[in-house]
Amino acid sequence: MKKNYLLLFFFVIVKFILQYSLISPEYELHRDEYLHLDQANHLAWGYLSVPPVNSWLAWFIKMLGGSIFWVKFFPALFGALTIVAVWKMIDELQGSLYAKILASTGILLSVLLRVNMLFQPTSLEILLWTLIYYTLILYLNSGKVKWLYIAAVIFGTGFLNKYNIVFSVLGIIPAILLTKERKIFTQPHLYSAGLLALIIMSPNLLWQYHNDFPVVYHMKELSERQLVHVDRFDFFKSQLLFFIGSLPVIIAGLYALLFYKPFEKFRSFFWIYTITIVLFVFFRAKDYYAIGLYPVFITFGAVFLSHVFEKGWRKFLKPVFILIPILLFLPLYNLAFPNKSPEYIVSHPEKYKKMGLLRWEDGEDHSLPQDFADMQGWKELSQKVDKEYSLLSGTGRTLVLCDNYGQAGAINYYSRKGVKAVSFNADYINWFDLSKKYDNLIRVKEPSKEDDELKETGPYFESSKAADSIVNKFARERGATVFSFKGAKIDIRTRIRDEIIEVKSRY
Repeated sequence: MKKNYLLLFFFVIVKFILQYSLISPEYELHRDEYLHLDQANHLAWGYLSVPPVNSWLAWFIKMLGGSIFWVKFFPALFGALTIVAVWKMIDELQGSLYAKILASTGILLSVLLRVNMLFQPTSLEILLWTLIYYTLILYLNSGKVKWLYIAAVIFGTGFLNKYNIVFSVLGIIPAILLTKERKIFTQPHLYSAGLLALIIMSPNLLWQYHNDFPVVYHMKELSERQLVHVDRFDFFKSQLLFFIGSLPVIIAGLYALLFYKPFEKFRSFFWIYTITIVLFVFFRAKDYYAIGLYPVFITFGAVFLSHVFEKGWRKFLKPVFILIPILLFLPLYNLAFPNKSPEYIVSHPEKYKKMGLLRWEDGEDHSLPQDFADMQGWKELSQKVDKEYSLLSGTGRTLVLCDNYGQAGAINYYSRKGVKAVSFNADYINWFDLSKKYDNLIRVKEPSKEDDELKETGPYFESSKAADSIVNKFARERGATVFSFKGAKIDIRTRIRDEIIEVKSRY
């Protein structure tokens, strides 16, 4: 037993070491992280695109000092806990130490290394999907109703973290109905547990109600702008790549759920996988939405293979199946993560281009992968806004208005002048402080013609200029301009209110 937990501790430590070593110091936070971190300054029971749990974590990070170490700590922690959950599931299935090592290696060296790099709700979501399946295994093994209530707490928490977790239950319900385990639906405690989950979810549901259900608008916008472009072939291709080192283990797990006698009571899990994937494909979901499905099937596969490899010549396959994820990970280590400087990538583009990593959402190849470019130029922007803010601070109150949430969030995170930038984009639409009159305006615009902004906004101020711009050649925001407008001739709050009304009318 002691050896078991020493090995588990080893995997957890390696997980943290890998997560902190996968991002080179030349890279800053990703644009999405700035928005999530800024939610700590505007705690609520909901936001336009996500529920509140991540904002609570952001608040905790803020209380710890807000350093990069803590920003990266929680995604890494949730990834490590996913390994722990898999380890415990294998215990419940009476799997061997080999099964634990096989599964943990597959989880460790997988797409989770990418997911757990960023402070977003996805890392916790994957852990919670895994825990829901774990509690289902515990219930099917023991019949103890406490696991139904624990599952309800996990689901309710998951709903407050990311709405995508609803798909886990939409997959479980019909899958259970297809097997003899359907007797669970005659269990009164199941419905009491459902009520408990609803109570946990209710603060966010009430927030949605009082704010005219912005999640509906967000889903509609997501469907029209992004999901409609999801290629179903690419979706399936990604499913193969996410845990490519564990693909034989996953296939073995699905096979075992159908034909391996000791797993007969868990046969519903085969249908859980099938139904959930069908739902994702039908709704044209993004490929990464399904990542939370796989840890439990790696668990089943590892336990099954550990039994298969017990005797005869098959014993020699044991190290082979552990080596597969390691050998497949090594070439990806140098390509799929921002652990090489931008200069290195620019001077060695061949492998990146061959893997399609340089192609952005605009369909064109660029000098860096898009995610890497989204981690450049933010400090520079904040410093330049701070400089202009200082120049204007003696002449009255200054509003900093940005084109997108990445700009606003980055300025608020790095600013040394107490700047509170806002935007008409994302949650920032609700974070304007219009209680006081503004005398000056700093306008951060995405790369565009300077004259357009000066001609449009300049007449409302005594003086205007293009003060500076992002010059970092690797930044996706390269060319974004900082405009300075001094001495407002009108109360600009009126125009801001009109714009806010127009934006909110869309949802």
